[in-house]
Amino acid sequence: MHDFCFTIPYGLVLVAGGVIGYVKKGSVASLGGGAGTGLVLILAGYLSLKAFEKKKNSYFALLLQTVTAAVLTWVMGQRYYQTSKIMPAGIVAGISALMTAFYLYKIATGGNHIPAKAE
Repeated sequence: MHDFCFTIPYGLVLVAGGVIGYVKKGSVASLGGGAGTGLVLILAGYLSLKAFEKKKNSYFALLLQTVTAAVLTWVMGQRYYQTSKIMPAGIVAGISALMTAFYLYKIATGGNHIPAKAE
């Protein structure tokens, strides 16, 4: 599975969560954090997709995805530890931890595998 297949939906979920947090609670921090990190991930996923279309790997996009997911895991994990609230801190920390593990796997296996040309 290619990284952009999960990264773009992951980014969209974060953007939606940030907007929902802002609408329900008026939280500018939710809007900035969720929409900001979500948009960074969508951009990284888009860069990875475009590189894949050119039959290349975008190691910059993969690194950006990994760092963003790891930071979210840490920040939201700390928030969950302090508040014990599953929503949103526990959910975001859990999803981000899974995504971090996926990105580390992609790095260890050489990124997106480019299919060989059929002759």
